[in-house]
Amino acid sequence: MSTPSPHGRSRIAALAVALAAVSTLALAACSDDSGDSSTSSATPGAPDTASFSGDAASALASLKASVRAEASERAASASAAASSFEASVSAETERANKAAQAELAKVDGQGNAMSEVTMTGKPRSTTGGLLAVVVTITNRTDRTASYAVQVDFLDSSGKTVETRYVGAEDLAPGEKAQPVAVSREPAEPVLTPELAKAQRY
Repeated sequence: MSTPSPHGRSRIAALAVALAAVSTLALAACSDDSGDSSTSSATPGAPDTASFSGDAASALASLKASVRAEASERAASASAAASSFEASVSAETERANKAAQAELAKVDGQGNAMSEVTMTGKPRSTTGGLLAVVVTITNRTDRTASYAVQVDFLDSSGKTVETRYVGAEDLAPGEKAQPVAVSREPAEPVLTPELAKAQRY
């Protein structure tokens, strides 16, 4: 067998390099077309931090500001809901409540209609966070009558912190009315509503 000339050896080497390049391209193409990332042996590099904007401290400050804004918005919304609830109750019953207060000023003791009145608490979720009770008045007599009711709100020691008046006018026999007594005191400390007086007139 004859030994290749220097010129022949150069051509063989060039051909080998070309074949190696084609093989590399083919392998790269297969790797790209497979879509299976589990077969890739490439190791992910560190993220390019030069493209980041801001820093951890500013991001935390932004988060805190967002939380404070949301809390403030919720508080404002609750306050608005409380005002709206109280306004709706007051608009419906203000005149009757004043009449009830005037009538009860004449009454000694608890009045003559305690057995015709019951109270049920309203969930604070429906009152904007206010303490409110539904006062159910039932005319158990055989004639039309009006009613005046006093509700006291007591603290944990039993002391009256606030007094509210509600009333119902011209109830027919067997008819019911359900005015709402609303405390304007803060949610804390928790107060307990108590039926103090009920007068039929």
